Amino acid sequence: MLYRIWDSMSNRNYKKEYANYHSKPTQKVNRAGRNKARKIVMKAGGTAKVAGKDVHHKNGNPRDNRAGNLTVASKTANRSFKRTRTAKKLTRRI
Repeated sequence: MLYRIWDSMSNRNYKKEYANYHSKPTQKVNRAGRNKARKIVMKAGGTAKVAGKDVHHKNGNPRDNRAGNLTVASKTANRSFKRTRTAKKLTRRI
């Protein structure tokens, strides 16, 4: 079973993925914003603070690098919720 998962991952076409998505001007600006946010947090709190973690944009906008909008979160917590316009965790009411 694990072999099948690994085999399907190895067939990923990174060149095509970059050409279709990552090379778009909007995505380049967003990526630059995320990289800049990481540098801002590293400068403010040191590299140990962000080692192995993600810099989370509270409002979900990678171009908004205000200090009040940036927090450090574990990779699991930062990537565990669906992206919405409000960038908040979706909770179910019972």
